[in-house]
Amino acid sequence: MSKLKKIKRLFQIKTKFEVYLITYALAMGSTKRGEDYLLQYPGKLGWVFFALTCGAVFLAAAKMLEAVEYQRAFGTD
Repeated sequence: MSKLKKIKRLFQIKTKFEVYLITYALAMGSTKRGEDYLLQYPGKLGWVFFALTCGAVFLAAAKMLEAVEYQRAFGTD
C-alpha cells in the first residue's frame, strides 16, 4: 500500500465506532461552545443557542451513521 493511500485512509470514516468517537468529540466541543453562549447571552436566548449547538451534533452524527451504512451496503466509489 502506498504512503499516499495510507494517509488518505486516515481521513476516511469506515466504521460506526469511528463515527461514535467523532460524535463524542463534536459533542464535547459543542457543549463548551454552548456554555460560552450561556455567558454571552444570559436568559432564554443563551439556552436556545446551547440547544442549537447540541442539535447540530445530533444531525451530523445521524448523517455520518447513515453514510457508513450506505457505504457498507453499496460499496465505495
